[in-house]
Formats: sequence, structure tokens, C-alpha cells
Amino acid sequence: MTQPSIIRDARLKKGYSQERVARELGVSRQTIVNIERGSEPKVLLALALAALLGVAVSDLFRKAAKLR
Repeated sequence: MTQPSIIRDARLKKGYSQERVARELGVSRQTIVNIERGSEPKVLLALALAALLGVAVSDLFRKAAKLR
């Protein structure tokens, strides 16, 4: 499970809409919505998302891992 607030906060800090992130990553907006709600993206998508938003991949999953 991803850390939804980190993803959403990083996206908003960049001024990106969910639609823009989806377009840049080649996925649907619904995919971004699902990720921001805690759904785990595939590894390549997580890497691309982290790079686009300027966060470390480990940050996307860190707090969720502590919950397990």
C-alpha cells in the first residue's frame, strides 16, 4: 500500500492535476485516483511517478510499510 498523502501532497506542491500526472505517465486519471487512495502501483509506474513528483520511491511506501 502506498502512502496516499505523500503522493497527493507532492502532486499539489508541483501544481499538477491528476489529469496532468496521468497524461505524463500514460495512464488514466482513475489510476492516479486509485494510487492516491492507497492502491499500489506497479514498480515501473511507481518509479515514473516518483521521478515526476520529485520524491524517493521509498518515501511512497515508507509509512505504509510501518503499518504492517
